[in-house]
Formats: sequence, structure tokens, C-alpha cells
Amino acid sequence: MKDSHGRTIDYLRISLTDRCNFRCIYCMPEGGVSQLRHEDILRIEEIEELVRIAAGIGIKSIRLTGGEPLVRKGVVDLVDAITKIPGIENVSMTTNGVLLPRMVDDLKAAGLSRVNISLDTLDADQFRMVTRCGNLDDALAGIEAALAAGLNPVKINAVVVRSLSQDFLEYAKLSVDRPLHVRFIEYMPVGESSGADGCGWGKDDVIPSEELHALINERARAQGLPELVDAGSGRPLGWGPARYFQFPGAQGTVGFISPLSRHFCGECNRLRLTADGKIRPCLFSDTEYDVRTALREGGEDAVRAVLFEALGAKPDDHHDKVGTERGMSQIGG
Repeated sequence: MKDSHGRTIDYLRISLTDRCNFRCIYCMPEGGVSQLRHEDILRIEEIEELVRIAAGIGIKSIRLTGGEPLVRKGVVDLVDAITKIPGIENVSMTTNGVLLPRMVDDLKAAGLSRVNISLDTLDADQFRMVTRCGNLDDALAGIEAALAAGLNPVKINAVVVRSLSQDFLEYAKLSVDRPLHVRFIEYMPVGESSGADGCGWGKDDVIPSEELHALINERARAQGLPELVDAGSGRPLGWGPARYFQFPGAQGTVGFISPLSRHFCGECNRLRLTADGKIRPCLFSDTEYDVRTALREGGEDAVRAVLFEALGAKPDDHHDKVGTERGMSQIGG
């Protein structure tokens, strides 16, 4: 599939739920989002049908997100079903990792190939503050479970927020002794758009990736460690826009995702599906297309029509838009 700007679109991110067992400060309000009605959420079999239709027109890769996807009942069965759809080459998941120790073996057996685990701080007290309710040890146990189950690659996603004063070198060093791929993501203005800055976001909290890269190298030198070098063929499998580096001899890599300082919109390859059945052409756009009604009332041709309509509406760039009507947990992280 090609969009109107000539980009190949072969990747669909699917939010299974807007619910989560965390309340991360940049993702949702402290009291959580207003819960969708049961009938407004796509059923597991509806998601499977959508993936089947999407695969028929060129979608090859699926990522399951949330909220927290592992709180969605039936997620293992869904993974099993969509991995068997002709044309689907990869199924992965983004999770906070807390439920992985009890579920990862079933997910691996069902066909899940890789996982991204969100981990925004390595300090236990700060972790509880950022998540408002989480325990760092639970997230770390999820990482260990993913490695033990043989998921490959296992990526760690850290949203970089200047005011949190995260220990970036310690994050990067997670990649040295184990095949972990640490990715630093610039803090994005996604969420409530009222006021000057949405969802607590402000430009002063953004650390551009180039600055962060230099900072990690500076701190590495101060500890007598080598600097990061281009990962070359050591970069992990994936479909995203990260630029990868590694410490010489490391088992894993260090990646930088730069949606603000180094736009990668020209390489965008994805559509997004929200838990309530809306197709979003762009994370930063509030334009959505109703595929739930097409699934329930219109049949395959109607679903394909919605997908192609959304494809044609993909913007050339996010143009530094600040704030979205829906938060990250509702859009699909």
C-alpha cells in the first residue's frame, strides 16, 4: 500500500484497550480515563477480522498496544489468531511488563515474536511517582521474563524528560551484558490540548536526541568507558524509526527516537487502530475514521474503504503540533 505521499504503509498498531494498571504522568490522568462502554470496544474477533482484511491489502506487521494490552481478556488467543493470518509476518507488543512473568510463555507459544517494555526510570521511588502506583521490581521482572522466554529482540522504551533527571548512562549500560535494546524517546506533546501545553508537556522538558547522545558519551568517558559507536549490522529487527548505536562489544544496542528534533515523517509506514475502532492516520492528528461501524454493518468492502480513506489522509508531517484531543493511552502508545 502506498499513501498519497508515496510512502509504503505495511504496519498497523492496534490498541486493545484504553485501560492500564499504571497511571503514568505523561499518559493519563491520575484517576484514569473515562472508561469506554463494553459495546464500544472492538471485540477480539472483530480485531482478527480487521487484521485479515488489512493483510489482504498490504499490512505485514502488527504491534499490540494499550493502555496496557495484557489487561485485555483474550489477548493470547488474539496473538495466536493473527499470527496465522496469511500475509502477517510479525506480531509484537508494547507493554509495561508487569504481567509478563505469568503470561510470556503462553504469548511466545501463541506466536508473539518481540516485545517493547516501557521503563522510564531506574529509581524505585521515581518509578512509583511516574507511574503513580507501580513497583520497579515488577517491571524488571517482566524484562527478565521476556529474555528467559526467548523473545527477540527485547527493547526497553524510556521517555526522556529533562525534569526527571534520569540516569541515562545507567540505562544505556543495560545493553552491555545482555541482549537488551534500550531506546530513548523524545518527550512528545500528546494529550489534552487545552492550555499552552498539553498533558504536562513543555518544550523545556524535551532533550533532543543529539544532546542526549552527547551527554551519554560524556558520562561514559568520565567513567572510563568507551563511547557509543554506530550499531551497523548489530541493530535489532524492527519497523520503527530509531537510530541505533552500541558500546563496543555490547550484546545489545542504544537507540534514539527523535519525533521532534529530527522528524521521520517521511519514512512513516503505519496506521493506528484505537480500542474503540477508529483508524488514525497519524499519532499527532485528531482525524479519525470509523472502522467499527464498517466491521459491524458494512462488510469487507466497507472496511477496505475506511482503510484506504485513512491511507489517503496521512499527512506529510506532523508540523510540530502540540496537544491532541485524546491521550496516549486512548490512542495506543
